[in-house]
Amino acid sequence: MLNAPKDNTFMASLLYYFGVLTFSGRNTDFGDQILKIPNLVILKLYAERIREMFLPDDGDEIRQIAGDFYRTGNMQPLCDFSEQKYFKVFDNRDYRWVNELTIKTAFLTLLFNDLFYIMDSEASLERGYADLTMIVRPDMRTYPLLDFLMEFKYVSLKDAVLNGEQAKQLSSDDLKLLPSVQKKLAESENRLAGYRKTLLSGHGSRLRLRTYSVVSIGFERLIWKESAFC
Repeated sequence: MLNAPKDNTFMASLLYYFGVLTFSGRNTDFGDQILKIPNLVILKLYAERIREMFLPDDGDEIRQIAGDFYRTGNMQPLCDFSEQKYFKVFDNRDYRWVNELTIKTAFLTLLFNDLFYIMDSEASLERGYADLTMIVRPDMRTYPLLDFLMEFKYVSLKDAVLNGEQAKQLSSDDLKLLPSVQKKLAESENRLAGYRKTLLSGHGSRLRLRTYSVVSIGFERLIWKESAFC
């Protein structure tokens, strides 16, 4: 272990050995096994540790924003906080690694609450995997808490044909009109329609389900849209 190359394979094996990752039962296009977080306890440890690493002094503000979101479903304060605090943590070198998983992880660490919610990342729904579901626990349905289904997308600054400063200056409405953003929103809504139908058929009318598409434009801006399905 001391002499082995500390690459992705090494780290995956080490985390598997210690029980913080397990086999998902899924393979990549090349037949490689995909690992996953094994249970809610480990997911909570990951979420709390990431939040402590990147946002050590913002605990009270995060709890306030998350609590308001649980009750109202207003996504904008979450996006504003992420743009102003989370995105400031990253620099230009991090663009090499950013993708939709990065954005989902940011939201997961902000919203994680295993007392109120059954939280599931990559839940299997409608022959696909929903990015994030938050279903109110049965014993918490007496409180005014909403259920959530979210899909996350990423648009690079190159694909948006913008630089960082231009992305910051444009309004949310203008950003939503960009062809690359519209394409991602359309893809997200198509997926969400099927996922929502599956969730409602499984849980019945007791769900107070709110459904969102969230698109990140580089590490600069977050655009969101709530889907109103009939």
